[in-house]
Amino acid sequence: MAITEKQIRDALKGVKDPELGLDLVVLGLVYDIEIDEDDVKATISLTSPMCPVAGQIVEDVRQAIQGVDGVQSADVQLTFDPPWTPERMSPLVRASLGL
Repeated sequence: MAITEKQIRDALKGVKDPELGLDLVVLGLVYDIEIDEDDVKATISLTSPMCPVAGQIVEDVRQAIQGVDGVQSADVQLTFDPPWTPERMSPLVRASLGL
């Protein structure tokens, strides 16, 4: 069975931003997901380039992707281009955070 982007996004909902306590998908930090048979590449960002736990978040993303049935390898790229802004979140989430 082919791996889907939805499966990957669902797995990434388990990875939380430690400061905001919300998952990377809800925060709009997952920029791109590429699936090539059983290899997955995810491009993510963080709320701040100075995030002290960036390495742990990248590793958590890698592990979450590798936990999806059928995934052989997970490559996680961190980018700040374009920089993340709260506008990447849904209006409902922004409103609940008072942004």
